[in-house]
Amino acid sequence: MGELLFQSGEHSLHVEGDLRAARRWFDAAYEDAEAIGDGAAMARAALGLGGLWVHEHRAAADATRVWHRQRQALARIDPRSSLGIRLRARLAAEEDYCDGTHEAIMSVVAEARGDAVALAEALSLAHHCVLGPQHETLRQELARELIGVASQTGRRGDLLMGLLWRTVDQFLAAGPHATRSLRELRELLAGADHLAIGYIVSAMDVMLAIRGGRLREAEALAAECNDRGAAAEDLDTLAWHGGQLATIRWYQGRIGELIPLLTELVDSPTLSATDNSYFAVLASAAAVTGDRRLARTTLARLRGRSLAELPRSSSWLITMYGVAETAYLLADADTAAEAYALLLPYAHLPVIASLGVTCLGSVQHCLGTAALTLGDLEAAAYHLRAAIDGDLALGHWPAMAVARARLADVLDRQGDPSAVREREMAEREAAAMSMTLPPTPAFSVSSMPVEGEEAAGPVTCHRHGRHWRFEMGGRAVDVASSVGMGYLATLLDNPGREIPAVDLAAGTTRPSTANSAQPILDAAALRAYRQKLADLEAEIEECAAMNDTARVAALGAERKWLIDEVAAATGMSGRLRTFSGDHERARLAVGKAVRRAIERIRKADPVIGHALENTIHTGVRCYYLPI
Repeated sequence: MGELLFQSGEHSLHVEGDLRAARRWFDAAYEDAEAIGDGAAMARAALGLGGLWVHEHRAAADATRVWHRQRQALARIDPRSSLGIRLRARLAAEEDYCDGTHEAIMSVVAEARGDAVALAEALSLAHHCVLGPQHETLRQELARELIGVASQTGRRGDLLMGLLWRTVDQFLAAGPHATRSLRELRELLAGADHLAIGYIVSAMDVMLAIRGGRLREAEALAAECNDRGAAAEDLDTLAWHGGQLATIRWYQGRIGELIPLLTELVDSPTLSATDNSYFAVLASAAAVTGDRRLARTTLARLRGRSLAELPRSSSWLITMYGVAETAYLLADADTAAEAYALLLPYAHLPVIASLGVTCLGSVQHCLGTAALTLGDLEAAAYHLRAAIDGDLALGHWPAMAVARARLADVLDRQGDPSAVREREMAEREAAAMSMTLPPTPAFSVSSMPVEGEEAAGPVTCHRHGRHWRFEMGGRAVDVASSVGMGYLATLLDNPGREIPAVDLAAGTTRPSTANSAQPILDAAALRAYRQKLADLEAEIEECAAMNDTARVAALGAERKWLIDEVAAATGMSGRLRTFSGDHERARLAVGKAVRRAIERIRKADPVIGHALENTIHTGVRCYYLPI
């Protein structure tokens, strides 16, 4: 009866990859072996309870019970025997993984050479302990050796694990042959499924769909992947599905919807001991939605004494992506500077979670965002251009659109006319993927208010004789009228709504009613818009005839926007003066006027001035985004 339990457990674990069934068989085998005092059988069962991966047992009581069994069994056998080495490899790997180290397991790997089965298991466990970005070369060596050793063990599971780790390594290093390696693994699984490894392959499929900008397909694949994980009873299922959804919602501009789920996941006992990514994701989601208190609290919990103390695990780059985004949205220069220094050595890598579960593009994006938070526009532009190149090599179209949009904002601030082209390209790419580009708040780190003088609510204004009165919370300041003050008044009356700079420049007076719509387009602008609509409709027909669906979708989105603009303009009364220049001249003129106006307000009241610096964005499109 005992041998049958072992055979069933080992078949479930190494052949079928059924973690749930394997745990059941090995648990029964251990109880039988313990009852008759068979130390070797206890060790064999305790080893099987560890499973395929490191840290499979997450709940403290369950993990302690398995650890106690493994220690008890090891004490009853020769630790230098094959079974003893395998059990010591398991214990060493578990300890190293939780400590963020790998010295102990690598020592056992060296000792295991000469015993193919022990070496294969030790190599795989060691690989799991070096998934951080700093171990790129070591990982590849371990995977290569495991594939070779698999031919000696004759166990199909060892070959599958070797090919899986090689595929993971290729994706983590942005290797050009990653999908080729994935195809080889997929073809091997086609002959006979392996639940645990097949689950990871399905997770990689989600990642690739996200990279391709197929966000709806990615969400459907994520649901299927979640079902596979549940069937294998993989404890990472909840965390991986949450991470995939968070990535999809981030690119859809809907990350705020997940705050309740993220709040729950942050403290979930199913998370890995070294996974801090959900703190960062929650903090950035809160910052995007304007919940600065939650964002700051969560970021503080994550940082602890220093970001440098966070373990550089397989989720570290995802964590740092969220840190960089949150620091940017909170204008937290100290956190941005620390994140920049930590990320710089890994600029060449993609931001990938765990074993290829999801991807947020190039690390260069994080560096560009951190540099922008620090006010270093030249460095920000350099890194964001590098991010666009890196994302193109990855085939990550949503990340490239976001990087391009952020680069456009940087170029806007530098007065570079190429900002218009970058913004237009980003908008076209985003429209083709039904994604929403995240808004980029403007701020000046050097003019941040002192502690305790943070913005308290939205800024409002109204005309007061020859002055404009700006109010925020209990504060108020009167500033002499100017062209820029009129632009500010219009933006403040339309929070969250993008207004083209050319429309702002068409007239500086605003409608008398509160919360009015954006300024009216003049007749020339309306004629130009209508001509553009006609041109678009003709181009849409041509692309449809050529079956270019992506181009049709992008042009359709632009057509819809133009229709909305014309409808809004023709439904309003009044007439505004024309602006003699084009979009680029309007961008420059409006930007300069608004910046001068904000500077005058800041000199009169630093707190209100800082709030406007944080929330008013100028460029080809201008908007006020209260935070």
